[in-house]
Amino acid sequence: MLQDSAPSPLRDASPAAPAAPSRRTRGAAFDWIDEARAERRRAGLVRTLRPRPADSPLLDLAGNDYLGLARHPEVTDGAARAARQWGAGATGSRLVTGSTELHARLEAELAAFCGFEAALVLSSGYAANLAAITALTAQGTLVVSDAGNHASLIDGCRLSRARTAVVPHADPEAVREALGGHDGRALAVTDSVFSVDGDAAPLTALAAACRAHDAALVVDDAHGLGILGEGGRGAMAAAGLAGDADVVTTVTLSKSLGSQGGAVLGPARVIEHLVNTARSFIFDTGLAPAAAGGALAALRLLHREPQRATRVRGVARELHARLTAAGLVAVRPDAAVVSVRAPSPEKAVRWAADCREAGLAVGCFRPPSVPDGISRLRLTARADLTSEQVDTAVGVITATAPPA
Repeated sequence: MLQDSAPSPLRDASPAAPAAPSRRTRGAAFDWIDEARAERRRAGLVRTLRPRPADSPLLDLAGNDYLGLARHPEVTDGAARAARQWGAGATGSRLVTGSTELHARLEAELAAFCGFEAALVLSSGYAANLAAITALTAQGTLVVSDAGNHASLIDGCRLSRARTAVVPHADPEAVREALGGHDGRALAVTDSVFSVDGDAAPLTALAAACRAHDAALVVDDAHGLGILGEGGRGAMAAAGLAGDADVVTTVTLSKSLGSQGGAVLGPARVIEHLVNTARSFIFDTGLAPAAAGGALAALRLLHREPQRATRVRGVARELHARLTAAGLVAVRPDAAVVSVRAPSPEKAVRWAADCREAGLAVGCFRPPSVPDGISRLRLTARADLTSEQVDTAVGVITATAPPA
């Protein structure tokens, strides 16, 4: 009776607001990140950003400025002029407002220099690889991918609607066998120079394997442009495949050309197809004018100074010869990358840190970035290194080398 004798204040009041979640409850969605971070620390695989100053005192054998053009006055002036003329950004996607006359000039000169019919410039080499693979495949296509391919090629395979067959590294017969078991559209994808060990792909044999089954060959020449081929025209020119009707290559503008961006080169009908179908081209803002202007200036400088390509190959061979003579295990370079083996991930990190403390910046590759599970220092030769700087680099690396 007491409950019915008068309205209950609680029954008539508006529902109470739920209690505010505790701070721990609000952040619980990402608690798994702490576990992942702890696992990385236990495995010695923590990576950190290290912002560098504009004028770093370190001798750089870690970056990819192979020809020493990133700070060349002609290249920086080309970038500055383009920014002043065209603005800081492209203002839109290439199919809307992001294509300028500067982009068209860069595409025409890049295609001509490398020996291809046409080129298409994108905002990065990563985007170029995604564009090439996803636009040239469909459901039912077979993509044969080298086990040592760069992550951008791997991601292109994953994003495509194709079936991917991963074959052993640099094995044309494995490619031929994979293609032989498929009836329909197919292509093989490979780096020209592999970024971890710096070894070159057997492009002539790969092209023959593809042609035996009417398959296309797509080659990422990020580490070949500016280094291989006559005057640095790239690995495809060196292999005699540039301009062939069944070959497509991708390049980056951020290594030998010292700028930013990427491009796909190939037959004109392939490039026209990419303009109409490649999502990483259609839905991305165009390359910034400054990057296009800097890349064009670098390309013209390389055309005028082809000896830079010869010089960088010579520096890489010298580094390899002197380091192996000192007892270190290094892979013979086919281009500009020199890979030096380390005993473990932890020792690789310590070795790179000791080099940095001694004034030398080197790359440090560890799992999962390396598919073979072998940690190493990754050295990049540069055309502008002096003999004294090479001496310094060799001395620091050998003096800081960890015991096996």
